[in-house]
Amino acid sequence: MNDATSMIDRDRLEHMLAIAPFHQWLGLTVKHFEPGKLQLEMPWRDEIVSNPLIGSAHGGVLASLIDLSGLYVLLAMRHKAKATVDLRVDYHRPATQGPLLASATVVKIGRQISVADTQITGPDDKLVASGRGAYAC
Repeated sequence: MNDATSMIDRDRLEHMLAIAPFHQWLGLTVKHFEPGKLQLEMPWRDEIVSNPLIGSAHGGVLASLIDLSGLYVLLAMRHKAKATVDLRVDYHRPATQGPLLASATVVKIGRQISVADTQITGPDDKLVASGRGAYAC
């Protein structure tokens, strides 16, 4: 399952991302993907700011980006991930500008649970948040 033939094509992956209204609102686009790795980009939106004093993004938006990137790196590998069963998020610094880049990597593909790690960086390439998602198969 680690070769390019086991992956879906880019058009299909982008179509899958665009199905959900929440994903459309986030403005997610596929920047890069290869076996076991996926990069999604989210443009900056003023609506995601939760602290106007410093202009930082709400942590829930960052958590959603980690969750979705982890799920879609598995789906890109034609893995039947269905739902998030666990999500851990670490916030390293405020996200105060964009676009935000989520880089996800498959950790484990299992029969019942699969796991992916994601790192989110801002336009300055500094780590904003990171996390790990576990997904039911």
